[in-house]
Amino acid sequence: VIIKVPPGTIIRRVDTDEVLADIDTIDKQVVVLRGGKGGRGNARFATSVNRAPREHEPGEKTEPVLVELELKLIADVGLVGFPNAGKSTLLSALSNAKPKIAPYPFTTRHPVIGTVEMPEFKSFLMADVPGLLDGAHRNVGLGHEFLRHIERTKILLYVLDMAGIDGRNPVDDLTVLQNELELYLKGLSSRAVYVIANKMDLEESQENLKVLKRKFGRKIKILPISAATDESFDKLKKTIWEALLESRESENKKDYEKYAR
Repeated sequence: VIIKVPPGTIIRRVDTDEVLADIDTIDKQVVVLRGGKGGRGNARFATSVNRAPREHEPGEKTEPVLVELELKLIADVGLVGFPNAGKSTLLSALSNAKPKIAPYPFTTRHPVIGTVEMPEFKSFLMADVPGLLDGAHRNVGLGHEFLRHIERTKILLYVLDMAGIDGRNPVDDLTVLQNELELYLKGLSSRAVYVIANKMDLEESQENLKVLKRKFGRKIKILPISAATDESFDKLKKTIWEALLESRESENKKDYEKYAR
């Protein structure tokens, strides 16, 4: 029996929590359970004297195993932010994805992946992860359900609502997001290369941007945008693409050094 699963699926034994396989490529196959040894049929007992024997051996049964299939999306770039920060709007503007967009929190219930087209027939995959909450690393608000989908991304982009429409403070939001990623998986926050300061078309955003730059401007690059009103995102695409290429080169260098040793 062959069961087809999407790339990014992890197969884990339920009783021992042992990971049996990580289907991380499109053509990878793995045998999870082998059938019992087959018994000998009556033809095996035929002799020159007994041409049609009624004798046979039953096959051996195999021990059943209960497995859990967990999908962790494979994307190059992940968008991380609180609900209603504008991640879905940004994804729809940059890629071919068409996520549900509405002016209220938790519009996105499941991760959405879009393909961002670049010149010379190049492209990369970008994932919109449903909005996180304070305490997501403890599984608050289905935190683990969402956080697991950014484990495989090469780079992350923080998306902030600079206007604080839901009564949030974007400066506090960035601090919380960094802590949540790091508490969930050590080193995960270091994959974030940019802060997308969104909703800059709103009046309240200007002052918040000044405060954000004073506190975080030397630690991480901040890109002010308005996903709802900006007409061209070519510059932003190019910036993300260059960061992605740099990440890939760094990853290849680490692999080379590891094998060289």
